[in-house]
Amino acid sequence: MVAFFASTILVVVAYRFIPVYFTPLMFIRVGEQMFSDEYEVKLHHSWVSLDEMSKYMPVAVMASEDQRFLMHHGFDFEAIKKAAEHNKKKGAVRHGGSTISQQTAKNVFLWQGRSWLRKGIEMYFTVLIEVLWGKERIMEVYLNSIEMGNGIYGVEACANDNFGKSAKELTRRECAQIAATLPNPRRFSSSSPSPYMIKRRGQIEKQMKHIDLFPRGE
Repeated sequence: MVAFFASTILVVVAYRFIPVYFTPLMFIRVGEQMFSDEYEVKLHHSWVSLDEMSKYMPVAVMASEDQRFLMHHGFDFEAIKKAAEHNKKKGAVRHGGSTISQQTAKNVFLWQGRSWLRKGIEMYFTVLIEVLWGKERIMEVYLNSIEMGNGIYGVEACANDNFGKSAKELTRRECAQIAATLPNPRRFSSSSPSPYMIKRRGQIEKQMKHIDLFPRGE
């Protein structure tokens, strides 16, 4: 137990300063591609700092994924409470959405799955990165590590592949379009949005009006 806590804390502290070039999900996807006829083996990922991204990208993902990101401490208990109330009234299962902090912890440190063990470890890493990284670093790692298409990881790779530009050059609408894919980035493409995607992009753009620009450097 001592070795586990010591090693995990050291890794989290290291990633506070070192770019995250590879994640478990990247290797899992490469393995899946190697045994699939649908897609070529592809892993496109380029790390860039938050300052090298469009100022609208953090706003877009907050509008899409976690509007209370700057207010909670890793877990959105308000969303969890609403989901519980919905389930009690409707009798249908609705989960409280994972926060950006939780998604970052899962993407960087863990494997895919829904077991209680994995969920417990995810909560542990979420607390660690909230304490040791802070919001700015969490957002930076999230936008660099999240899956944004088949074999595409991070906003720089997505901007290069789907828009032919750098992450810094992305427009407000393009950022919203990328954010619209995040529930299922391997099904929805930001390069050729469907009518559903265009509708969702518009919804995200509306929500972005109510979210301030991300407070970089604080």
